[in-house]
Amino acid sequence: MAKLGEGDSRWIVEDRPDGTNVHNWHWAETDCMEWSRNLLSKLVSDLVILNGEGNLFIKIKKLEKVDGEAYVNIRKGKIIPGYELHVSLSWEGEVKDSDGKSLLKADGSVEIPYISDENADEDPEIRVSIKDEGPIGKRLKEAMVAKGKPMIEEKVRVYVQTMAKGGPAKDELEAKKIAPKGQSAEAKKAATIPAAVEKKDVKKKESRKGFKTINLTEKFSCRAKDMFEILMDENRWKGFSQSNARISKEVGGEFSIFDGSVTGTNVELQEGKLIVQKWRFGSWPDGVVSTVRLDLEEPEPGLTVIKLLHTDIPEEDRYGNATVAENTERGWRELIFHKIRAVFGFGI
Repeated sequence: MAKLGEGDSRWIVEDRPDGTNVHNWHWAETDCMEWSRNLLSKLVSDLVILNGEGNLFIKIKKLEKVDGEAYVNIRKGKIIPGYELHVSLSWEGEVKDSDGKSLLKADGSVEIPYISDENADEDPEIRVSIKDEGPIGKRLKEAMVAKGKPMIEEKVRVYVQTMAKGGPAKDELEAKKIAPKGQSAEAKKAATIPAAVEKKDVKKKESRKGFKTINLTEKFSCRAKDMFEILMDENRWKGFSQSNARISKEVGGEFSIFDGSVTGTNVELQEGKLIVQKWRFGSWPDGVVSTVRLDLEEPEPGLTVIKLLHTDIPEEDRYGNATVAENTERGWRELIFHKIRAVFGFGI
């Protein structure tokens, strides 16, 4: 190993005197939470849903809350967004009679529990509630669901598309593509070298996209047969994932989990020992299918060790997001293994 200060200069990343990360050749991450709040607020605040149709008046009042995380990574000039948001909105409605007299004014709320780059191609779940649950209030709520949800979905799509283009980092990226005034010819020439390499890398990547593998080992305080049953029973899946699931227990049978976001087939099943399945996420490129292998071992009664091997995960989804493997691994940990421990009490 080279001593400090004696390394090959070709492998050393140095800060430029002008502070520029040329073409974002190295990782550059931008926090997008405050920007996300501002954009979503601009998109939905004072949004008119109905303005007298059927004597109904409904509008979104404002964005109440945005929790979670949102960021944009830029690597070699490529935009890689990442976000998981929980959004709350407030709305108000009024019903008038044929003479224009107000019959009811009521406030309500809208919850969007999960807006994520993993599900960028899907409309999010939208929950509508109203404070007055009487007959007129229910009429307002039904109108809000029928007319308001599609409008909110459209605004969420605008946010998703804007993040895919770089969000607040887009302008910064464009600015860095413009050479500073007064730059010497030698500096301009040097600055074009990474760009040439970048184009070559992109071309190579397009011709043959790569795949990644996930290896995880998790321990649970339960019997292996019980864990096998949880993973293969659709009612238990619905219980811990809080989402719809359809799961066949037969080899060759199909399954659909997380409200259809993941689909696949059973390849090999050994009760209490082994689950092998073909998995596909709806956001993946057409024709791409991964393989999941779950080995269940019980080294002692009441202790189950799961060894997960998830292969053939594409590096990118159909939208060019390059966080597929990272999001998939996080999903296994947080949305499956962690939830099983929490719901069934199998923590170690």
